Amino acid sequence: MRILFTGAAALALFAAIPAQAQDAGPVLSDPAGVASMAHDATRYPLFAGELAKMRKSVDAAMKAGIDVPVPRDPGGGRTHEQHKRNYMALYGAGLLYRITGDKAYADYARRMLLEYARLYPTLGPHPAASNEAAGRLFWQSLNDSVWLVYAVQGYDAIRATLSPQDRQTIDDNVFRRMAAFLSTGSPQVFDLIHNHATWACAGVGMTGYVLRDRALIDMALKGRDGSGKTGFLRQIGLLFSPDGYYTEGPYYQRYALQPFVVFAQAIQANEPARHIFQYRDNVLLKAVRTTIQLSYDGYFFPLNDAMRDKSLNTDELYSAVAIGYAATSDPGFLSIAERQKRTTLTPEGLLLARDLAAGKAKPFPYGSALFRDGPDGDQGGLSVMRSTADDDASVLVAKNSAMGMGHGHFDKLHWIFYDNGNAVVTDYGAARFLNVESKDGGRYLKENESWAKQTVAHNTLVVDETSNFGGKWKVGQTLAPKQLYFSGDQPTKVSTAEMAGAWPGVRYRRTLVMLPIEGAKQPLVVDLLRVVGDKPATYDLPLHYDGQITDIGFAVTSNTAERPVLGKANGYQHIWVDATGTPAPGGATLTWLLGGRFYTYRMLTPPGAQVILGESGANDPRFNLRREPMLIERARGAKDATFVNVLEPHGSYDPAAETTTGSNSRITGLTHVRGSDADLVTIALTKGRSVVLAIADSADAAASHHLTVEGRSIDWKGHFARIDSGTAK
Repeated sequence: MRILFTGAAALALFAAIPAQAQDAGPVLSDPAGVASMAHDATRYPLFAGELAKMRKSVDAAMKAGIDVPVPRDPGGGRTHEQHKRNYMALYGAGLLYRITGDKAYADYARRMLLEYARLYPTLGPHPAASNEAAGRLFWQSLNDSVWLVYAVQGYDAIRATLSPQDRQTIDDNVFRRMAAFLSTGSPQVFDLIHNHATWACAGVGMTGYVLRDRALIDMALKGRDGSGKTGFLRQIGLLFSPDGYYTEGPYYQRYALQPFVVFAQAIQANEPARHIFQYRDNVLLKAVRTTIQLSYDGYFFPLNDAMRDKSLNTDELYSAVAIGYAATSDPGFLSIAERQKRTTLTPEGLLLARDLAAGKAKPFPYGSALFRDGPDGDQGGLSVMRSTADDDASVLVAKNSAMGMGHGHFDKLHWIFYDNGNAVVTDYGAARFLNVESKDGGRYLKENESWAKQTVAHNTLVVDETSNFGGKWKVGQTLAPKQLYFSGDQPTKVSTAEMAGAWPGVRYRRTLVMLPIEGAKQPLVVDLLRVVGDKPATYDLPLHYDGQITDIGFAVTSNTAERPVLGKANGYQHIWVDATGTPAPGGATLTWLLGGRFYTYRMLTPPGAQVILGESGANDPRFNLRREPMLIERARGAKDATFVNVLEPHGSYDPAAETTTGSNSRITGLTHVRGSDADLVTIALTKGRSVVLAIADSADAAASHHLTVEGRSIDWKGHFARIDSGTAK
C-alpha cells in the first residue's frame, strides 16, 4: 500500500467524528423536496421521462455488474471511461433510491463504494498523467474532482441505509481520503482561482456537509488556511464579472457553472443564512442567464479553448437551469428546459417539471448586450449584437475580453458572425478530440498551441507575423482591451474597443456595426479597424469563414502546381497559400455560398495591400487540424493603417429547385475618409441610396463632431451616427 500524504495537516483530515454517533440522513437537498419527489415522480412528463432514462441507465449498469478497475488509461481509454460510468451510476442509484425506495439501488451503491474503499487507499499518481496535475482515479485531478462531486451526491442519498461499519469504511477510505487528496494533497490545484479548483472545492465542501465535517466545509469555502484568499467564495468573487461572465469564456462557463451552482445549492440547504445566491449581487444566477445568452441556435460561442459541438444540451446546464429556476421562478428558464427536454432528478428538477407542465414557460429573452469581463467589469468584455430577439437571428459577437487565463487565446478584438443557422465568420475553437484515445488521449493537441491559440487563427490584427503578448498568456493576463462604446438597444448596433500592449508600440481600435438596411432581410456587418504603430510593420487582417467561393472580385494568381506555406511560426506554418492578388484602389470582393445564402465580403484595404486566399492544415502530419478557408489582407511597410470591410448576406440558392436569386451584391461602392478626430464610412447601394457611418474617436455622448466629404457637411453628436441618403436615423 502506498502512503498518499504526509504532514499533520493532511493526517488531520482523516480524523472523523465516529459516524455511528451522527445523523446519517441526506443533507444536500431539502428533506421536504425529497419527499415531494417520491410522491410526484411520475406526475409531470419531463420529470417522469428523466426518471425513466435514469432507471434504464442504472439498471443496465447493475446488470453489467460492478467493475472498479485499477486506473491505467488516459481520457477515452477503458479504465477512464469505466470510472466515469461508475460515478454516474453512483449518482443515479442514490437518486433512484430516494425517489423509488427500492433498496436494490442503495445496495448497489454500497457494494460499489466498498470496492472503491478497497482500491482507493492503494493508489498513487495516475500512470497516464502528463503535463497536468495527476489524479488518482484519472489522468488529471480535475476528473477526480468531478467524480467526487457526483459520487458524494449519490452517497448522501444512501448513507443512512448503511451499517455503522460500512459507513465508517466508505467515509474514511473513499470520501475523506479523496477530499484530503484534492485539498491538502493538491495545493497546486486547490489554491488556484480556476475551474479546476472550483470542482475541487465543490467536491470537498459537499463531502464536508455529508460527513458533518466543519473543517472540510470551511476549507472549501475559504481556502486551506481559512484566510479567504482562495476557496469557493473567492472564486465567485474573481472568476465572474458583475454581469455573470466567466473569465475563461462561454465553453468553460458552461463547464464551471455546475460545481458553482450545485455546491451553492448544498450551501443554501445547510446554511441558508449565508444567502449564497444573493452573494455579489446575485452573480451566480446572473451567470446562469449569461451562459444561455452566449449561444447561437443552442450552441455556445466557441471562444478560447472551446469545442464547437457543445450546446445547451449538456449535463451542466440541466442542473444550472433547474437550480436557477428554483431560485428565481424565471419562466424563461422553463423554455430552455423545454428545448433541452431534460432536467435533474432533484427537488429543483421536480419544481421545474411541474411548472413547465402547468404552461408557465415563456420564451427566453435573448438580446443584444455587453457582457463585461473582470471581477470589477473593467477588463473589456463580449459585445453580443442580435438582429432580433430570436435565438437563431443573425448574431455578431465582438470578442474584446481579457486573456481568459491559460485557456485564453491570443485574439484581442476578434469577431465572429452567425446567420441562417450557420457560423459564417468562424472561430476555430480548440485543437482537441475530447476523450478520443487515439488523439493524445483526448488531451489538447500540440496544434492547440501552434495554431488554435495563435492570433492569425482568429479574425483580428496580426503584427509582423507574431501573436499577441509574444504568445505568453501570463503577460496577456495583465493587459486587457478597453471597451469604449456599446449600443445594443437600437436597430443599428455598435461596439468599439481599443487594445494597447498586445505588441510593443502598437495601438489599434476596432468598431463593428450590425447595420440593418431597408429592404434587406439580413443586416450588414461593417468593420473599421485602425492601427497606429511607432515603426513600419507588416499588418495582417485574417478572416476565417465557412462556405464555397462563388466569385472573386479581383485578379488573383493561383498556386496550381504547388501549395506554398505562408510562414514558419506563430500559426503561419499551418497556412497553405492557394492564391494571392492586389485589389484595385476602389476595393475588392470575395463571395461565397453557405447554407443556401450568399455572403460577399467587401474589402477597402490600405494602399498597396495584398489579399491572400488560404486554408489551414499545412505542416500537420497527423491530420489533427480541420481544413478551413481563410483570407488575409496584408499591408506592408506602414506605421499606421486602416482596414474597412463590409460583410453582406444576400440572395438564396435552392439546390432542389435549381433556382438562384439575389446572388449579386447590392453594394455598389465603399469609401472611407479620416478626419482629425473621426472616420466616415460611406456605403453606396443600388437605386442611388447610401448610408454614411460617422465614428468619432471620443466616446463622449455630448461631444459634437464635423467632417466634410466631397463638399458635403456631416455633423453629429456622440461617438456614432448613421445617416441614410442624407437623413439621420
